[in-house]
Amino acid sequence: MGELTHFNKSGRANMVEVGHKLNTQREAVTFASITMKPETLRRIVDQEIKKGDVLAVAQVAGIMAAKKTSDLIPMCHNIFLTGADVEFQVDEENNRIDMMATVKTTGKTGVEMEALTAVSVAALTIYDMCKAIDREMEISDIKLLKKTGGKSGDYVRSGYESLLEE
Repeated sequence: MGELTHFNKSGRANMVEVGHKLNTQREAVTFASITMKPETLRRIVDQEIKKGDVLAVAQVAGIMAAKKTSDLIPMCHNIFLTGADVEFQVDEENNRIDMMATVKTTGKTGVEMEALTAVSVAALTIYDMCKAIDREMEISDIKLLKKTGGKSGDYVRSGYESLLEE
């Protein structure tokens, strides 16, 4: 297992120095889910939420969040993103919306935190836009599915390969 790198010699938090690293193409794909009442899901799909098109707003919120990650997570580097997107899959059988964020850069450090922030804020945006009709919504399963690039190499979460092929 890797070493914790966000601590200095005195045991205090620090931002890791990455200036010596090579620029490589990097990508991270993350996942989150939000479960809700069947009526809430129907209203989202039919665009009957008074605040607007929930999934369009959540997509923009997720992309904006990826761009602002270093403002939210203290030890994250300010990264120039070359791409960011959030996609949604409506699961009517389980009354939930699954979402995946894909974030890319060419740089010295990875974009896992940016992708995790993107799906988290997208899910929170869905909650915010629908909370007046369903306060029992539940956000879950926030996780890294894949990362590529960098010295530590590629990672794909076991059991999610088929989801990443779509």
